[in-house]
Amino acid sequence: MKSLKIIVSGGGTGGHIYPAIAIANEIKFRYPDTEFLFVGANDRMEMEKVPASGYKIKGLWISGIQRKLISKSNLMFPFKLLSSLWNARKIVKEFQPDIAIGTGGFASGPLLYMANSKGIPTLIQEQNSFPGITNKLLSKKAKTICVAYDNLDRFFPKEKIVKTGNPVRQDLLEITSKREEAQQYFKLSSTKKTILILGGSLGARRINQLIDNELSFFETNNAQLIWQTGKLYINDYKHHNAKENVQTHAFLNKMDLAYAAADIIISRAGASSVSELCIVGKPTIFIPSPNVSEDHQTKNAQAITDENAGILIRESELESDFEIKCKDVLENDGLQNKLSIEIKKLALENATKAIVNEVEKLIRK
Repeated sequence: MKSLKIIVSGGGTGGHIYPAIAIANEIKFRYPDTEFLFVGANDRMEMEKVPASGYKIKGLWISGIQRKLISKSNLMFPFKLLSSLWNARKIVKEFQPDIAIGTGGFASGPLLYMANSKGIPTLIQEQNSFPGITNKLLSKKAKTICVAYDNLDRFFPKEKIVKTGNPVRQDLLEITSKREEAQQYFKLSSTKKTILILGGSLGARRINQLIDNELSFFETNNAQLIWQTGKLYINDYKHHNAKENVQTHAFLNKMDLAYAAADIIISRAGASSVSELCIVGKPTIFIPSPNVSEDHQTKNAQAITDENAGILIRESELESDFEIKCKDVLENDGLQNKLSIEIKKLALENATKAIVNEVEKLIRK
């Protein structure tokens, strides 16, 4: 086979970037001579994370439509879209890819649209249980749509759907043996329950406010915290490191050890996070962000809790429900065990390989 040329587009958040990188890494493992080009949105985190992973990236001048209808960003949107379509067309024409892969985010729309218009096969990797408008539109011309949830034929052509799961970090596949190393790494007490708090790659203001208000509750209940505040909020909360049972982190570089150390996890419900949590198999309290398109985080969490595999608390219910539900999980070993068993059943561990198998099929055609 001739050396492949592959465009990968996706970004805006870690939930779109890390799956894109995982897919590229698996393709590179199978076909070391492959030439990759990533396409992202200017000024978004992919412009930093992708080069750090060893791949070239080009940026488009694109962003989403804000919920607040009258805003400077929305007024600029038509110009950004036209600019991005023009530049995406130019990128596709110059690079001449064998296939274009989209993992979601602003830039994947113009790029995959132009690839489709040039007759280049496209594959969409849809992470959520409720897809956004971009992937719904792109699905009409895409050859294959890799999904992580059932019943997405409500949104996509059934014959194109392949249930693969979402790509996750390979070092998460076996964390049980890392428990002792993790406790030493984070300097944890072996006599306290460890709660891991995750607000996504940038952090979650409402979760941080909640934890800040509940520190005495955790202390009373003999719990210690590994609290990922996100880089936007670390300066507001790092003074809590003076407390014996609290440690704050802007970002967790050793996620496998963080998961291994945790007895209970409190997390947002982004698609990649949910997929990781299924593989990790720890009892989880989901606090989905209500401020995302199509409210997809709530739908992601609901898909887990419908299987009795997690606890869902909406932001609007935190004040009334959080302490009751968290205390129930902390004190009930039987519930912890049940949640662990049920969420583990939902894990799709070979997602990255399965997606690249579909990429290979399209290339062979």
